[in-house]
Amino acid sequence: MANKQRLGIIYGGKSSEHEVSIHTALSIIKAVDKARYDVLPIYIQVTGQWVEGSWVKEEPQHVDELRLSPEVYAAPDVFALKEKLDVIFPVIHGPNGEDGTLQGFLELIDVPYVGSGVLGSALGMDKVMMKEVFGNADIPQGAYRSYVRSRLQDGIDEVCREVEQSLGFPCFVKPANMGSSIGISKAKDQASLKKALLFAAKFDRKVIVEEFISGRELEIAVLGNDDPKTSVVGEIVSSNEFYDYEAKYKSDGTRLDIPAHVPQSVVDRMKELAVNAFLSLDCSGLSRVDFFWDEENDKLYINEINTLPGFTPFSMYPMLWKEAGVSYPELIDRLISLAGERCREKKENELVAESFYE
Repeated sequence: MANKQRLGIIYGGKSSEHEVSIHTALSIIKAVDKARYDVLPIYIQVTGQWVEGSWVKEEPQHVDELRLSPEVYAAPDVFALKEKLDVIFPVIHGPNGEDGTLQGFLELIDVPYVGSGVLGSALGMDKVMMKEVFGNADIPQGAYRSYVRSRLQDGIDEVCREVEQSLGFPCFVKPANMGSSIGISKAKDQASLKKALLFAAKFDRKVIVEEFISGRELEIAVLGNDDPKTSVVGEIVSSNEFYDYEAKYKSDGTRLDIPAHVPQSVVDRMKELAVNAFLSLDCSGLSRVDFFWDEENDKLYINEINTLPGFTPFSMYPMLWKEAGVSYPELIDRLISLAGERCREKKENELVAESFYE
């Protein structure tokens, strides 16, 4: 087929979500329509070394097949990827992949890519800056405080007293820049708060402390660029005390209810707030927006936006769209199309700039 697109998938990376990324890449490679795409796997090892595979001719069956050996595959000339590929699907979760750094590199080499750009990715990863933008957009959210690691080292007891006075207990402590619920703790008193702060600070130089909101955990998927659409609403029912890494990837007691059993009025408000959140951060392509619903008082609070959500067929984002009538392969096609659309839009900026100096 002469018009097949050359699709690169960049996966792996140096973050603690390395294994999650490999599973995502495997799922996409197995699901993508080989009649429409030639697929080139590009693996970033935990050491940071880039390793290029060969064009996929047979379906990989296991993640081990995507842990490419540098002894077998050469390191790619990353600046030549523009000549090899028509579009790239980056699926590196967490820092150095989802935070705008990889997106900035792809901008420099001028290759269309799936997902949010530099700004949207950076804001979506940094929970503190994300909440600053949400506050400016009047999107309801819980109270929070943020601290850098040096502040904790110099006066953690003072920080604990400040948190207790402003937020109270229980509260949640998180690394500001991390995904998959890694590094998150629920603090119930000053002793557990101190432990939680030090634990979160292992993963990022900045931590965020959020007030506890008693509510049901609801999620909705967003797809699009300037005119995004929303999926059905899903609910996470976790057997753990909160939806941490263990609950996401290892617990058999976590249940995903799709669609969620909530009133239509809640669904409608979530759709509106999710689109507002998506646009306020200048996101594109895909995002999953997470909320707490205080059922007793009928109040919605945004928790966070995830600009590169889990993307296996059994992850919440694809499952929400499947319930809405969009299959996994079709979802991949739409995201690739949206990447091309956003790239063409950026080219218009260049034309405007050139005409300005004529």
